[in-house]
Amino acid sequence: MEHYNMHLTLKVWRQPGTNAQGGFKSYEVDNISSEMSFLEMFDVLNERLIEEGEDPIAFDHDCREGICGACSMVIDGKPHGPWAKNTTCQLHMRAFQDGDTIIVEPWRAKAFPVIKDLMVDRSAFDRVIQAGGYISVNTGNAADANAIPIDKKSADDAFAAAACIGCGACVAACKNSSAMLFAGAKVSQLALLPQGDPERSTRVIEMVAQMDKEGFGSCTATGACEATCPKGISITNIARLNKEYLRAVLTSEEA
Repeated sequence: MEHYNMHLTLKVWRQPGTNAQGGFKSYEVDNISSEMSFLEMFDVLNERLIEEGEDPIAFDHDCREGICGACSMVIDGKPHGPWAKNTTCQLHMRAFQDGDTIIVEPWRAKAFPVIKDLMVDRSAFDRVIQAGGYISVNTGNAADANAIPIDKKSADDAFAAAACIGCGACVAACKNSSAMLFAGAKVSQLALLPQGDPERSTRVIEMVAQMDKEGFGSCTATGACEATCPKGISITNIARLNKEYLRAVLTSEEA
């Protein structure tokens, strides 16, 4: 693969705090290697800003291996950038051309308030999980792996749903800032397995209630969430969430 250096113009959202006024600021960067990751490019820019006595650009990151999803940036209008099934930290500068202007923003959602610059508070997702994303288990020795038979399709579907890393790209991509793909993946992961049965009804009702309380919007099935999800989580999980919710409501009414 051919290596080349680029001159780029970055238009980056700068916002000193949650309640402060924000806006875009332009930066010129030179000698950016096509083999750099997008976050490495920001590291280079921040080193220069610090040397110049300017406040570095705040952005979230952790593993830089596409595992945690903390690297939440909207790049040229797309969460995590132009590559499909990819996180920002996995995006490399060869995705761009010499002379490009790149616009970088934080997640845009009422439920994800900006902390500073490109960092947002995603603790709303944690509270949705805390509302019902758990199972009851007996303590003691671990059960044998084959003690509870599970059909392969259910196991595969649960595993696929569990691949959700909770990055929030689905919310950032949705015109309504809906968290239904995230919640659907978490509900599906447990509803498909027998271990999730004890809280099956209360889980979905409480998670949906918490999701609404946090200010996430409703789902209008545009599919933008699935298209931008770095782990390719299917919107069939939203259908399963709706089915589980209806089942739980009808069961509670019958009781």
